[in-house]
Amino acid sequence: MAAKNNFSLLILLLLVQLFYSGRAELQMNYYAKSCPKAEEIIKQQVTELYYEHGNTAVSWLRNLFHDCVVQSCDASLLLETTVGVESEKDSDRSFGMRNFKYVNKIKVAVENACPQTVSCADIVALSARDGIVMLKGPHIDLKTGRRDSKMSYSNLVEELVPKHNESLVNVLSRFKSIGIDTEATVALLGAHSVGRVHCVNLVERLYPTVDRTIDPNYAQYLKVRCPTPNPDPEAVLYSRNDRETPMILDNMYYKNVLEHKGLLIVDQELVSNPLTLPYVKKFAADNKYFHDQFARGIRLLSENNPLTADQGEIRKDCRYVN
Repeated sequence: MAAKNNFSLLILLLLVQLFYSGRAELQMNYYAKSCPKAEEIIKQQVTELYYEHGNTAVSWLRNLFHDCVVQSCDASLLLETTVGVESEKDSDRSFGMRNFKYVNKIKVAVENACPQTVSCADIVALSARDGIVMLKGPHIDLKTGRRDSKMSYSNLVEELVPKHNESLVNVLSRFKSIGIDTEATVALLGAHSVGRVHCVNLVERLYPTVDRTIDPNYAQYLKVRCPTPNPDPEAVLYSRNDRETPMILDNMYYKNVLEHKGLLIVDQELVSNPLTLPYVKKFAADNKYFHDQFARGIRLLSENNPLTADQGEIRKDCRYVN
């Protein structure tokens, strides 16, 4: 009898453990009961903002990367500098990031429907998902249930967010450390298909001499866009990542790097590295395959070490801890 009771107790403990571990995981449609229109509201806001300010879609995608590679997908990126908090946005690695004010616009819309229910971390993830669609990229089913960090990780940003002139080897290593394989990393670099790069981050490849890996005609175009080796960081001096389809998330990026028209060092090194070149050729030849792998990469990135269950909090305002 004692043995039977002990066995029953063991089964009960295992079931309790399974329940709590399952509850702590991200899941599809996490807000189905607590805020059933949450994802619809976020999508509507992203769509409206896109038609008012098209570059917001690129911002949502960049937000996801900068938030998730630093410790966790926990909206720590969005915290403002206040007493006891130094914002991650103040780091040099966040140079050129913008449209943060519109994240809170989305948050207000969600809060009006479901007060203190939907996390800012999930808004970062879902706005990126919907922004990708606005950029004619793939629709990606993402899990939700993230919670918000109570602290900033500004002290880790310089270490964890790759520099604009980071080598490909270091970028691959950084992504591998958070569970993203080489093919998915090459696909995620395809986000460089949209948006732009400020001349501050380009001139070292142009002056005093042009990087020999850049196509000469393309280099001349870049020098027109960036006519001085010491550009003003506050000036509107930039080059589009992709001149052909600058606001479409497509495989033109890979076609460009194969023609030695990559903007950043990491872009051009994709074709000189034997581990990544085969993926570049695959993506350049097949846009759907690129989209499939990009979607896989986004899912891996968005699920990096999230806070769940009773960890963290649900912020009322994405800019400040409660």
